[in-house]
Amino acid sequence: MDFDTRYKQYLTVVENWLEGVLPEVRLSQDELPEKRIYEAMRYSLMAGGKRIRPVLSLAVCDLIHGDEKELIPFAGAIELIHTYSLIHDDLPCMDNDDYRRGKLTNHKVFGEAMAVLAGDGLLNLAFEIMLKETMKDDNKNYSRMKTAYMISVSSGVKGMIGGQVIDMESEKAEISYNVLCRMHKKKTGALIRASVLAPAILFNTEKNIVDKLEIYAENIGLAFQIKDDILDFEGDSRVTGKLTGSDAANNKSTFVSILGIAKAKELLKTSVENAVKALDGMENSEFLTQIAHYISERNK
Repeated sequence: MDFDTRYKQYLTVVENWLEGVLPEVRLSQDELPEKRIYEAMRYSLMAGGKRIRPVLSLAVCDLIHGDEKELIPFAGAIELIHTYSLIHDDLPCMDNDDYRRGKLTNHKVFGEAMAVLAGDGLLNLAFEIMLKETMKDDNKNYSRMKTAYMISVSSGVKGMIGGQVIDMESEKAEISYNVLCRMHKKKTGALIRASVLAPAILFNTEKNIVDKLEIYAENIGLAFQIKDDILDFEGDSRVTGKLTGSDAANNKSTFVSILGIAKAKELLKTSVENAVKALDGMENSEFLTQIAHYISERNK
C-alpha cells in the first residue's frame, strides 16, 4: 500500500472518532445556554489539519500489532490537546495570529474569552476521555494509566507548556542554540514523542523497541519544528493557511534566524536521516520512514 493511501486510511479513523467527540449542537440557545462553547470547540477541532500526531500513534500501533480500538481514545486525546494549544497560541496575548489552516482563528470568530474557554474545554475533555479508559473492568488499566500519565506530563509544564513559556520569555531576545533546542524539544517535540510512545506504553512493548521509537520521535519532533521555521521564512501563506514571516516580524529566535536557511535545511535533513536510522531492523516500519520524509517535504 502506498503512503498516501495508508495516510488517508489512518486519517479516516481519526476524523470518524473526532466527529463523535463533540455533538453537532442543534438545540436552541434557550434549550442549551452553553451551546456557544461547543460550537467554538468544534470550529477548531474540525478545521482540518494533517493530524500527524494521531496518525503517528496509529502507525506505531500497527507496527507493534496493537489494538486500534484500544489506542484511538489516547491518540484522539492527544489531538484534542494539540488543538487546544493552537487556539491558545493564536490569542493576542500569545502569538496574535489571525489565520489558522486557512480559516480565521478561533478568537477572531468567537471572541477572546470564548476562545480561551474553548481551549480549556478541549484540554479538559482529553483528560475526561483518558480517565474514562482507566475505569474499564479488566486487567489492562495499569497500562492505560501509564499512557495517560505520560501524555499528561508531555502536555504540561515539563513538556509543551514549559516550551511555550521559554518561547514567550525569549521574544525579542537572542537565545543560544541549546536553549532553542530545549524550547522546541518541549514545545513541539514533547507531544510528538507522546504520540509515538503512547502505543508502546499502552501495549507493554519491549524496551529495545521503545528505545528505538524514542530516538525516532525526538528526531521527527526536531524535524517538524525546523520545517515550520523554514516555512515561516520562505513558505507561501496561500498554501500554509496562515501568514508567513511572523517569526521575523516578532523578532523570534528560530532555527533559521540562528543557523541561517542553508544550515537549517542541513539540520532538517540530518534529523530525518537519524529518525530513519533508528528504525533499522524493525519490521513494518516503512510508513514511519515515509512520514519522516513527509514532515521534511511538506509545504504547509
